[in-house]
This record gives sequence, C-alpha cells and structure tokens, in this order.
Amino acid sequence: MKIVVDAMGSDVGTSVEVEGAIQAVKEYGHDVILVGDEAIIKSELDKRGGSQGKITVVHAPDRIEMNEPAALSVRRKRKSSIVVGMEILKKEEADSFVSAGNTGAVVCAATLSLRMLPGVERAGIAIAIPTMKGRTVIIDVGANIDPKPIHLFQYAVMADAYCRYILRIPNPRIGLLNVGEEESKGTEFIKEAHALISKSKLNFIGNIEGRDIYVGDTDIVLCDGFVGNVILKVSESVVDTLVKMVKKEIKSSFIATVGALLANSAFQSLKKKMDYAEYGGAPLLGIDGRCIISHGSSTPKAIKNAIRVAAEFKTQDVNKHILEGLETY
Repeated sequence: MKIVVDAMGSDVGTSVEVEGAIQAVKEYGHDVILVGDEAIIKSELDKRGGSQGKITVVHAPDRIEMNEPAALSVRRKRKSSIVVGMEILKKEEADSFVSAGNTGAVVCAATLSLRMLPGVERAGIAIAIPTMKGRTVIIDVGANIDPKPIHLFQYAVMADAYCRYILRIPNPRIGLLNVGEEESKGTEFIKEAHALISKSKLNFIGNIEGRDIYVGDTDIVLCDGFVGNVILKVSESVVDTLVKMVKKEIKSSFIATVGALLANSAFQSLKKKMDYAEYGGAPLLGIDGRCIISHGSSTPKAIKNAIRVAAEFKTQDVNKHILEGLETY
C-alpha cells in the first residue's frame, strides 16, 4: 500500500508528518510519499535515521496557508504540497492521500482533480466521535455549508457504507440533526431531507436533537457542513475545558490528588477514548479517490493513524460500496 502525505500541512511543521510517516512505516509496513519542500523533509528524515527505503520524497515548494482562500489558492499554487499530492493520486501512483492542511483547499483540490463518484453531487467530511456506546459518525463537518436535501441523502448512503466496512457497524442507525424530534420541526430544507431519506431502505430513525449526539443511540448524524463544523469545534473546546477543570480540582486538595492517583487507569482509558489522534483523520466521502483530512494540530500519532485509515479505505474498497449503496437506495 502506498500513501501520499502532505508534509506541509500541519500547524506545527513538517516534523509532525515525517515522524508520523516513520511510525506508520514501522507499524503497518506501508510505503509513504512525503510531498513538500524536499530540503526540509530530508533534513527531518536525516534527524531520525533516514527513510529506511519505505519513504520517498516529492518536491513541492509551495504551501497553502490555513487563512488562504481555498479555490483561488488551489488554482494559483500549482506547486503546493496539496495540489502536487492530489495529482500523484490522480495518476494512480499512490492509493490514498492524507493532509492536515487547509481543509477547504483539500476539498477543492480533490473535487477538481479527482472529480466526484458517479451519482454524488457534493463531497462530505465524515468524522467519528466517541459516545457513551461507542462511536458516532457526523457528516458533514465542513465540506459543504449550503447543501440541498439530496446531498444529505447522499451523505447518508456514503456514511452507511463507511460505517459498515470501516467501523464494522452492520446496520448503522441514521439520525437527522434538528431542533426537535417531530417531523414537523425544522426548516423546509430539513423537512425535505427527512422526507427523502424516509423513502429509502436505509436504517433511518428520524430526527435527533443536539443532546442526543453523545448518547450513542445513533451511529450516523446528518447535518450541513456549517452546523457540523460548529459541533466539532464546540466539542473540542468542551473536552479541553473539562480536562483543565478536572486537573484544577485535583490539585485543589490532597484527598482529590490521592483519589486521582487511585483512578489513574480510568482516567487513562477515558483520555484514549477522547483523543482525536486515535482516530487519525476524517475521510472525504464522495470523491473518486481516497482522501483523509487530519486536524491542523495533529500529532505524529494522529498522522500515523490517518495513514492507517487511508490504507483501510483502499483495502475495504469503500468507494465501491458507496456506488452499490447509491444504486440500491
């Protein structure tokens, strides 16, 4: 398996992608193509003992910054790591692409270079989050902020295939995010989407509210990219705040400190479940290729796991199952 990694994407710097690639090579045995400034990448590789024959470097001198407009940057910066990496995938010189860079630019480059799967109008970013009963996939979390009802239906089909073949959920329960459970609630857009999905043979359980997301009674949550991105950012903030609050309370008294030491194994287990690095990245579903989008502040561990997910996407042939689902539903 050969995975292309955007080595200029993360907020921290190239060292994160290089270290993550080395870890992935050691643990999974995949070949990795690092795309970015060749001198910087090779310098980072040399610090860690070289590429060991499993990592190659493709020079791409430009980087699309996080604050740059997506479409304009993709068209102007043809030698950027995102664009060059996507071209490698388009030429079928690699199996999947991973980037922790500008999300909008990745979505735009993938759409322009790889095009959409037949029957899919808009790509959606699907992210798995921990819940009380396992994991729930939210789609979309930022690729399409102004979708049509048909797009949410297509998201449902794509997420259904992803859950079945990557998360091993045999019959995913699908919920439509709304302000109430009743069919009469919500905007006309939501009502139309509800009616459309209800007519399919998908395991659609109807509307759900925001408070239901982390309960875990739904395997897939459907929403537009604007709402999904807000959910994602708020969730990250809440987790970070809770961790800081717990640490502050633990330090407030000797008894609390002792109690924390006794409960250390439980804390470590919880930390692992809530660590985004464990999930690696979010697949961009709907494109005629395989692309994993990682967090801008990804650690080497997150990049390593993103490479793992990218390989699984290819191994399980998720796109074939998406196409089958579109034809069926």
